[in-house]
Amino acid sequence: MLYWLATTLEFEGAFNLIRYLSFRTGAAVATALFLGLLIGPKFIGWLRVRQGKGQPIREDGPQTHFAKRGTPTMGGLMILTSIAISVFLWMDLSSVYVWACIFVTLGFGAIGFLDDYDKVSKSSHKGVPGRVRLLMEFLIAGGAAWLIVSQTGTALYVPFYNGPAIDLGPVYYIFAAFVIVGAGNAVNLTDGLDGLATMPVIIACVAFMLIAYIVGRADYATYLGIPHVPGAGDLTILLGAIIGAGLAFLWFNAPPAAVFMGDTGSLALGGALGVIAVTVRHEIVLAIIGGLFVLEAASVIIQVFFFKRTGKRVFRMAPIHHHFEQLGWSEPTVVIRFWIISIVLALAGLSTLKIR
Repeated sequence: MLYWLATTLEFEGAFNLIRYLSFRTGAAVATALFLGLLIGPKFIGWLRVRQGKGQPIREDGPQTHFAKRGTPTMGGLMILTSIAISVFLWMDLSSVYVWACIFVTLGFGAIGFLDDYDKVSKSSHKGVPGRVRLLMEFLIAGGAAWLIVSQTGTALYVPFYNGPAIDLGPVYYIFAAFVIVGAGNAVNLTDGLDGLATMPVIIACVAFMLIAYIVGRADYATYLGIPHVPGAGDLTILLGAIIGAGLAFLWFNAPPAAVFMGDTGSLALGGALGVIAVTVRHEIVLAIIGGLFVLEAASVIIQVFFFKRTGKRVFRMAPIHHHFEQLGWSEPTVVIRFWIISIVLALAGLSTLKIR
């Protein structure tokens, strides 16, 4: 809104800063952070009253988690509120990419909310049936992929490779939808310890903020030999809003957590990373930067696969962060070490910009 006013009314002087992408990105971070810290206490109090005992703790989970019984969930609503207001204030809402990303973020957030609400209201871990949830996710991701592909095409760019892009044709729609849905569910699986998913999401957003800015600049993209996507630079504002809202949420989610983000937040944030990666044509790089999420999801797939066929478990418990808890690592130890891994993977992903 403010960007539209600045360009329409031709703001001058200090107000002209609103036209600059770097200023609006910083403003989005600050706005989302401030809003999150402002509404957090009242929001958590409201959730605590509404949810009573909160989402039940898994009986087969680590014993240390029983102390968390009664902690309200659906804190993702607080994150999404901060992001939505920040985006409305600072982004150029005329961009197709912006609407595709907002569509996925809010759409996945709505699916997560339905799942969280079902679990809390029924005091059960079941939630929305998995097949129904996946169908809704793929419908939303497919719609976003159609909007994006109409502007960017169906080529797949491979990191560490200086040759021509691979044109997947119609298959790219399926691939893009899979990336978006996979990212959403991978972050969702990672969200099992206080702060475990939030900080890696923030780290990944910082990395993709740089990628989106470079991809949106023809000169930088040409120099580095990566695809140029006109208008993709505006996604740095959305990423900034996610970073600000994530930092505010982490303030309340730090051990011992006063609130959990729930599927409402984790699905939305993961979906946002996925759709942004598709938009800036760095889908494979997302698997590197978000390697922690890939590891968490892979651990669940491996555990289920081997247990169904052999009756034996590869890990003591999946996702893999619970495996390390069962080995005797304290929750803060697991979280901080996984944060370090996320930073290393983000740097590795950024190295693909230069190594071609």
